[in-house]
Amino acid sequence: MADTTPVAVITGAAQGIGRGIAQSLLERNWRVVLFDIDEAAGQQCLDQLPEGRAATFIAGDVANEADVRRCIEHTLEWGGRLDALVNNAGLADPHSGPLETLALEDWQRRLDVNLTGPFLMAKHAVQALRASEGAIINIASTRAWQSEPQCESYAASKGGIVALTHALAMSLGPQVRVNSISPGWIAVRALQADAPDDLKPLPPSAHTQHPAGRVGKAEDIGSLVAYLASPETGFITGQDFIVDGGMTRKMIYE
Repeated sequence: MADTTPVAVITGAAQGIGRGIAQSLLERNWRVVLFDIDEAAGQQCLDQLPEGRAATFIAGDVANEADVRRCIEHTLEWGGRLDALVNNAGLADPHSGPLETLALEDWQRRLDVNLTGPFLMAKHAVQALRASEGAIINIASTRAWQSEPQCESYAASKGGIVALTHALAMSLGPQVRVNSISPGWIAVRALQADAPDDLKPLPPSAHTQHPAGRVGKAEDIGSLVAYLASPETGFITGQDFIVDGGMTRKMIYE
């Protein structure tokens, strides 16, 4: 008899928010495919998961269509189904320097990974997601909605994710629901492959500046991903959910 336990693919799952999402889904008894370009970090993540968790790792680049196709093929061979695609992979450092010195290849690589990657993943996953009446959850950023100087390529890629989300929702519904999450400051240093054993806590000011009273945790994103991937959200699609402790609603004057 085929295993009916739901299966999720998480891109950029070896570290940071992606790793936190993987842990959240595994705690809820999902089977998880970790897809990441960093093979060493991916294997470390897999090795450190609690015993008995159903997970597998595959190395690849979300901006490479052959790698994406191979990921989905591996998922269906390993899990027999696909119920959720979490497009989390991205080049995280938002600062790209002055506009006049931003190299075209750097701009393009950011868009290739952060925006073209989710398109390719959705393209190759959609047939399996239709069969399961599953969900796509794209990880955007509050930088889709507000900016600092010298973040053009990152902001453009994340703004594109929000637009891609509602476009996919219209194209893939009603079988597949598509939503995005825009995280704010999420503390993920402890979930990095090179995290030190003596990781220092954030200063109190980092927490008190947030209306929620603290900096975000990976579990804040992971729990929302789990909810959006569940049948409980059958009437939610095409939406972006800002998870930032209230910071985008906070009026700040110098």
